[in-house]
Amino acid sequence: MKLPSSIKNWISITGAVLAVFNLASILSLMLLNYFFGFGGSYIGLFIYIVLPVFMIVGLLLIPIGMRIFRKKARKAELEGKALSWPVIDFNNLAVRNASIIFVVGTVFLLIISSMGSYEAFHYTESIEFCGKLCHQVMEPEYTTYHGSSHERVACVECHVGSGASWYVKSKLSGLYQVYSVLADKYPTPIPTPIANLRPARETCEECHWPEKFYDWKLRIQHSYVADDENTENIIQLRVKTSSKTNSHGIEKGIHQHISPDVKIEYKATDDKRQVIPWVKYTNTKTGEVQIFTDSDNPMSGEELDSLETRVMDCLDCHNRPSHDYKVPQNFIDKSITEGKISKTLPSIKLLAMTALNQDYPTKDSAFLAISTQVKEYYEMVDPDMLESRASDINQAIAEIQNGYANNIFPAMNASWKSYPNNIGHMEADGCFRCHNDRHSTESGKLISKDCNLCHDILAQGTPDNMQYSSSFESLEFVHPMDIGEDWKTENCSTCHSALY
Repeated sequence: MKLPSSIKNWISITGAVLAVFNLASILSLMLLNYFFGFGGSYIGLFIYIVLPVFMIVGLLLIPIGMRIFRKKARKAELEGKALSWPVIDFNNLAVRNASIIFVVGTVFLLIISSMGSYEAFHYTESIEFCGKLCHQVMEPEYTTYHGSSHERVACVECHVGSGASWYVKSKLSGLYQVYSVLADKYPTPIPTPIANLRPARETCEECHWPEKFYDWKLRIQHSYVADDENTENIIQLRVKTSSKTNSHGIEKGIHQHISPDVKIEYKATDDKRQVIPWVKYTNTKTGEVQIFTDSDNPMSGEELDSLETRVMDCLDCHNRPSHDYKVPQNFIDKSITEGKISKTLPSIKLLAMTALNQDYPTKDSAFLAISTQVKEYYEMVDPDMLESRASDINQAIAEIQNGYANNIFPAMNASWKSYPNNIGHMEADGCFRCHNDRHSTESGKLISKDCNLCHDILAQGTPDNMQYSSSFESLEFVHPMDIGEDWKTENCSTCHSALY
């Protein structure tokens, strides 16, 4: 097959070899990945992004080399004469062959590149790409995501949503994130992008929306005291997630905060929105407006004007919907309840809390410390137990280590301490940011701290000594440990944020 003589140069030949080699590599890797699962998590990066770049570079080198060769040839032959445009003569066999190859090759490569571009788009939208490409940086988010109720919802559904504008914004933001990783400029822990998140009404409300009916929920919580017997305490809560009408009238539920009839605005003094000195309540039906200010955190009008006013939405409470770093007492309680840690092992809750509430430089050092501390304790108090209950002890150690691995990430300084969860009020102030009996209007109306606004206690106590409520009466909370009336005045997070 006769081709133009201008293609016979090292630049064009190199480009052709590069393009053919990378095209063959792409097709081979696609087949190996499809039929044999070759390549693991990173193969898509090479198939759809890295190798196509080299293939395109190779294709560009072919006409560049031909152009350079042709200019040199004409300069040598026609020095002193004006250069004319090349003549495309299809009666010339070389021109005809080159044109056929160009047209057929271009169509083929356009089809291949369009398929590659489509796959590249989907690959960059995949959970694997988001979570595994920058392994150390994204390990905490990727791990906690797989332990959440949104595990089957793709990252982009919440972080990007639909529409071209937010897609472009996310990719532009991603470029800086790639630079930060390559240049080792990223902070540890990674700050939650509160200011840059898409409004919840455009993401969360694709599945959850204010007009949807949310029935009351029954929650049964098992917890264990850090004593020798791992004393179990059970509490049954009826959580008021919706508004209901009963014989006492209308009982407003938790989701009243985002009711279409209500607009709640607030100002926060910190980036994480944990300190809220000002709240504005507006009844959109009647036009009634009430402004609440924090008596313990008074601010002048000028200071308040300098703060951003935010309309409350889902993410102000559900701020860790897919990446919840659980506190040690919670994931250990869950493991004991599920039987993964035997509650008959003396002081196992205390041992777990002692080991988990220490800071470790690496995951390996944490695993070693957990194993060592548990075994040393039993060796000290009852050496025979290390043999008689070796299986239970080893299983408990493995489960404590597993809880650590899924919730605490020393390489990124990521844990519950860095990412408070605003649902509830146990480990972080959460509800008590506003519901603290301190926010009041000028007329003296309070945002109440009354527990029964959000939930009723139906039953509480130890398995052999349970207290039950009547049909319409809620029990008053009884703390598992005798702390007097302190639970009424102190926030739960004062003790539960990092202690046991």
